[in-house]
Amino acid sequence: MKAYTVLLLSVALTAKVSAECYTYLYGYSCCKDTSTEILGSDEEGFWGKENGEWCFIPKNQGESTEPTITTQPSSEPTTQNPQEPPNQNPEIYVTVQFKKENASIFNDGRFEGFGTSFCWWANRLGYSDSLAEQSATAFYDKNDGLGLNIIRYNIGGGDNPEHDHITRTDSNMPGYAINPNYDGTQYTWDYDWSSDFNQRNVLLKSLPKNKEEIIVEAFSNSPPYFMTNSGCSTGNIDAWDDNLKDDAYPAFAKYLADVAEHFKTEWNVTFQSITPLNEPYTNYWGAYNYKQEGCHFDQGDSQSNIIVELRKAIDERGLTDMQISGTDESNIDTQINSFKKLSAEAKNAITRIDTHTYSGSKRNELRKLAEEAHKNLWMSEVDGGNMEGTNPGEMGAALWLANRIIFDLSELRASAWVLWQVIDNHISKEGYNVADHDNDRIILTQKYYGYGQFTRYIRPGYTIIASNNNAIAAYDREGKKLVIVTANNYGSDVTVDFDLSDFSSVGSEIKVIRTSGSLTEGEQWAELSPLTTYGTGFKAEVKANSITTYIIEEVEW
Repeated sequence: MKAYTVLLLSVALTAKVSAECYTYLYGYSCCKDTSTEILGSDEEGFWGKENGEWCFIPKNQGESTEPTITTQPSSEPTTQNPQEPPNQNPEIYVTVQFKKENASIFNDGRFEGFGTSFCWWANRLGYSDSLAEQSATAFYDKNDGLGLNIIRYNIGGGDNPEHDHITRTDSNMPGYAINPNYDGTQYTWDYDWSSDFNQRNVLLKSLPKNKEEIIVEAFSNSPPYFMTNSGCSTGNIDAWDDNLKDDAYPAFAKYLADVAEHFKTEWNVTFQSITPLNEPYTNYWGAYNYKQEGCHFDQGDSQSNIIVELRKAIDERGLTDMQISGTDESNIDTQINSFKKLSAEAKNAITRIDTHTYSGSKRNELRKLAEEAHKNLWMSEVDGGNMEGTNPGEMGAALWLANRIIFDLSELRASAWVLWQVIDNHISKEGYNVADHDNDRIILTQKYYGYGQFTRYIRPGYTIIASNNNAIAAYDREGKKLVIVTANNYGSDVTVDFDLSDFSSVGSEIKVIRTSGSLTEGEQWAELSPLTTYGTGFKAEVKANSITTYIIEEVEW
């Protein structure tokens, strides 16, 4: 995690379109040519024509001075006299299609699940058995919580015990290595396996909530301080320089492999995967930083060498089934280049590409790269303090989250989607769940319930299907069930026609679950009156500033 600029999402149903403009508005495509002449505008942006067809231009792509105001009719945009007030409640009608060609092929087309990193909220509250148990239930219980099934456990490097510059209450992660020694040729150290009790306490309480489905990935932000060039686990003096010493690659790999082995033999926790890198090709990680551990690794040899050494180390301990993932870059475009610059041996060692989506735009390119390389693909970290919606109130953060999930899964078609933190008020004072230490309780928000509109109903094993519009679907091949989730940021209801004609048959009844409004007066996973299909699809009125899940049984594909 770090300071970042979050990409604002474009969403068709929401009438909020970003500069990427990857979808449709009111059924019209977005203008592809940035020089397209602006023929009109409304409160959402501008309108032009390409090849004789109306198209939408995002505001930040159009002119800085507003041209003639337009309204959005049911047929096509028309210019309106600027003295006449535009229609404040235009009829919005959207068609959403799901096609086989847009189904994910990663992990044999089987979604692995949703999750969260345990770094650092678990480190902050895990001292309390009560808070640890409450959070395990709220986030990992399938019946009483979100039903998450992915845990990203942070193997702390541990900073020099004489340092006191990491001042955040949650991010000073303890490492397991103690009593280090270096004789000029070899690194040695002892282990304190009582270290990192807090994070491990939450982990061990979460596992029983969903034993059959939980996946644990281990990741590292930094090597132990005594293996670094700066002698500090937050980074190098020059944040663009590698911080792992040239002769410490085998030692760092040994450290991670030893921890993985101990978790398996002593605590019965087997990491499905492990990664030695976290946002490595950035300048985020400087020595004596107040915030967190981090380590720069140059693209190419540096990243390749630690991946290869880690593969050797875990294999030597008999952990041959443990996957190595990488390289968890902050920027999608950087992730593409980092993977391309890996050595052939390192590429062979990696079974899955993990990427964060804080910035960058080449989601489709990364997806195609992973497909061509026959690698699995995870969206392994993102979050933000952004709000979306039209006067959304408490739904603002939830709508941002929903739009990001839909965008990432539609473009990447990743086999997993992992939230940065489920509890964090350092990023945003609004929208996050909060641990109330004084009153021994977890305070949940509408963002929590918004996440649950996906996590409770799109389960591991389903097949993710991207759509042409602001919705995502998942098909349960065994249960013959289709789950659709959509979000509406707009200040009025939206009529959506869900076209299911690519399926050979669909059932007649549709279960509807929705989150909207405030905690006290709104809806949280509210089950509404069922809808009925019209044979090859169904129509729904999607409530303003809401997130809605539709479940259709007896679906054949």
